[in-house]
Amino acid sequence: MLFNQRFTYAMVASLLFLSLSQASARYRDLLPDSLRLTDTLPMDSGVVRGKLPNGLVYYIRHNEEPKDRVVMYLATKVGSILENENEKGLAHFLEHMQFNGTKHFPKNELVDYLQRAGVRFGSDLNAYTSFDETVYQLPIPSDDPELLKNGLQVMRDWAQDALLDGEEIDKERGVVLNEMLGGRGAQQRMRDQYFPMILNHSRYAERLPIGTKEIIEGFDHETLRAFHRKWYRPNLQALIVVGDIDVSAMEAQLKPLFGDLKNPVDEPVRDEYSVPLQGGNQFMAVTDPEMPQTVVQVIVKHPEAEVKTVGDYRMQLVKSLFNQMAGARFAELTRQADPPFIQGGGSIGGFLRGLDAFTMYFASKPGEIKRGFEAVVTEFERIKRHGFTSTELERAKSNFLTSVESAYAERDKRKSESYVDSYLNHFLEGENVLSNDDRYRLGKQLIGTITLEEVNALGTQYYVDSNRDVLIMAPDKDKAGLPDENTVNGWFDELKALDITAYDDNIQDEPLLEQQPQAGTVINRTERPELGTTELTLSNGVKVVLKPTDFKNDEINIAAFSPGGTALYNDTDFLSATYAATVVGGSGLGPYDATQLTKYLSGKKVSVRPYISERNEGFNASSGKKDLQTTFELIYAYFVAPRLDMEVFQGYMQRIKASLANRLDDPDAVFADTINAVLYNNNIRRTSLTVEQVDLINPQRAYDIYKARFADASDFTVTIVGSFTEPEITPLILQYLGGLPAAGRKEQAPDLGIYPPEKGLQRTVYRGKEQKSSVRLYYFGNYDYSEDENMQMDALESILNIKLIERLREAESGVYGVSASASYAKSPRYRYSFGIAYGTSPDMVEPLMVSAFEEINKIKQQGPEQTDIDKFINEQKRVLEVQLRENSFWLGHLSGSYQNNEDPAYILNYLDKLRNVTVESVKTVANKYLAEDRLFKFVLMPEVQ
Repeated sequence: MLFNQRFTYAMVASLLFLSLSQASARYRDLLPDSLRLTDTLPMDSGVVRGKLPNGLVYYIRHNEEPKDRVVMYLATKVGSILENENEKGLAHFLEHMQFNGTKHFPKNELVDYLQRAGVRFGSDLNAYTSFDETVYQLPIPSDDPELLKNGLQVMRDWAQDALLDGEEIDKERGVVLNEMLGGRGAQQRMRDQYFPMILNHSRYAERLPIGTKEIIEGFDHETLRAFHRKWYRPNLQALIVVGDIDVSAMEAQLKPLFGDLKNPVDEPVRDEYSVPLQGGNQFMAVTDPEMPQTVVQVIVKHPEAEVKTVGDYRMQLVKSLFNQMAGARFAELTRQADPPFIQGGGSIGGFLRGLDAFTMYFASKPGEIKRGFEAVVTEFERIKRHGFTSTELERAKSNFLTSVESAYAERDKRKSESYVDSYLNHFLEGENVLSNDDRYRLGKQLIGTITLEEVNALGTQYYVDSNRDVLIMAPDKDKAGLPDENTVNGWFDELKALDITAYDDNIQDEPLLEQQPQAGTVINRTERPELGTTELTLSNGVKVVLKPTDFKNDEINIAAFSPGGTALYNDTDFLSATYAATVVGGSGLGPYDATQLTKYLSGKKVSVRPYISERNEGFNASSGKKDLQTTFELIYAYFVAPRLDMEVFQGYMQRIKASLANRLDDPDAVFADTINAVLYNNNIRRTSLTVEQVDLINPQRAYDIYKARFADASDFTVTIVGSFTEPEITPLILQYLGGLPAAGRKEQAPDLGIYPPEKGLQRTVYRGKEQKSSVRLYYFGNYDYSEDENMQMDALESILNIKLIERLREAESGVYGVSASASYAKSPRYRYSFGIAYGTSPDMVEPLMVSAFEEINKIKQQGPEQTDIDKFINEQKRVLEVQLRENSFWLGHLSGSYQNNEDPAYILNYLDKLRNVTVESVKTVANKYLAEDRLFKFVLMPEVQ
């Protein structure tokens, strides 16, 4: 449950820079005879739509991914923009109250009921409130008719039957105030200053969904109930149901259930609001003592363009190509030896109700705000004057076609959740939803008709000098050096007069590998029919685990590991070892530098990322079927043809230094550093990087360490999961994995002995301007690692999450969120950690800590309630049912099992073994690991004023 301040973006639409008739005439030779730019975009015929007599709209679609699941959304065109002066924050508050009692689920019975069905509060069951709408979401199993019926009843209750009990309202005030408090900080304080400007002093600037402290604390119960009666009505609502359901049966169910919803007599008009354009330019510089770096935004606002016709959709594609090419230019700028900013860029997109915007931004290196400004503006001046090149456009089109073809290949595997946003947008904005077939057809037909002249014209159309806002956000200590409006305007004028050369799109075209590797052979092959896996041992020692699946049509994921990692290196080399894979991975490969490699891979669905962690090195990769050979070539090249680009290294180190310069002005960063320093005695391997430590990273040493880690593939285990067959993939495995160098070395990462103290302790950090606190409670120690023990710890984590939310949030209104988390490791020692985290007001730190320990002690003394164990078991069952149909799950499970020397088949019996979770077993594990002498208490309190 959250308040969402996302702007209501259009689908990145734009005004046609030529009139529609001109455009139609100009491109009719390129368009198919059956396609006209004036045609209205077709609506997805796969969704059943209807409208009840009371005005409620519904969308129902059958979709079997994931199987036996359905997602239900209730959208209401009610947001903070409708609030009167005495109602600020009530739209969001009302969203909270929907979980605190409805007609058929009084008090907290709704959350309790759904948790017993395996639905997780916060991650599955959720809602958001924005300026213009409030949306509730409920993903539930669809294979239980009673649960499906009750899920629909939940949506019906949310539509109009919130109880809004006075006692529950008063309890929820504290929860919302803590949500408000948690959002306070440098960003919020600065936003309070600049929002009126960038929202052109419109009503939106005065209606942030979170509301005001004064109103949340003091509104009358009847004020909230009246707001509910006014606005929660069927003619402002839509029900969206997508999943593994019978559409006709669902439609028959919802019609009578929602058909009796009533619109109020003398209902108020639901006015539409917008952000008006003012024609002039605006400037503001805001500072805050906790702002870690200077960020500059230039926002040029334009009237929003609707996406109603084929021509509108085509222009949407034009803008997408523009943004993609601009992004590539800025990525190249960051690879310079002395980059002009930490990061920067710009794009054309949606802004807020009624507006689109062209936005430029950059995060400045300390003292270099002018340089960053000049770099960003100069690049867009270059684009405006000279445009992009034909080769840049061809690459962007190639990337677009790859994405369109990939999405179309997965059309029958598309997740139900992915349909919802489109239907929401249709209801809220009136934009038609393209079917999978139409999106593919139009994309393929239209992309070839887009000319370089059209894309380049967007620079002139959107990068203009009117309706322009310049916003600077900076640390307080840099305030004296910030430019004023006249200075910034002078910079614009200087750059307009500057002679700027056109972009040189230097392109290489040569093989990635100088010569193809000599293929290896399979010396052992073992099948695991129960897992659907095959294990190959290659002649060079590489072990390959294959799991072909039909979960996706064009998705192949790869993960590889080898024992070793940074633990093999001393403290002097630690940082060089830590950044070795990053340095090499950003330097290009073989004959290609990083920029040329990106160009070489355009249009390919491929990604390969080497890594070096503390105890392992390896790589993660993904690919589509047609690019699988390229993927294997890249993997091979990262072993035998890595590069060290000193310019990239120097630029990266500069950007790291700049981003760290003011890090300790952030209270949360200081808090995290203190925790690590106390727990690990300031060990360099457990502390955050400092500006001074950046200079300890030696590029040549990093490169040498990388080559050493990948010099011998004989102890690598490679797991491959996805849409392939063994005969298809084996030749590539033999050539590119079987051809890797092998020396037969045997390595194991040593135990570095970096552990928290044996006995617990307490530390309080005083930092921050806001009257808010953070609490972190940890238990550490040795662990009896086993499958059963891990399950018991997972149960303890889940049950404590339930109990802490019930106690600290629902009963005591002291937090917005609280979490318990368990982790356990097999290497280098059997160890565990168990943490509890929450934020609250300073005066509630101790009382809530007492309450948290009371809940822990209840479990230790009496064991958990059986109903909470049932919730855990049902959640695990429901989660695993979905995970077992996902490539990413199997990749992680198989690779992790081999890494831990465990039999991956244990997952097949996991659901049966859940019966081993009992009141006594959880009580036992709580007493074993939540021992008072192993407790570490860390508290962040505000600075003493």
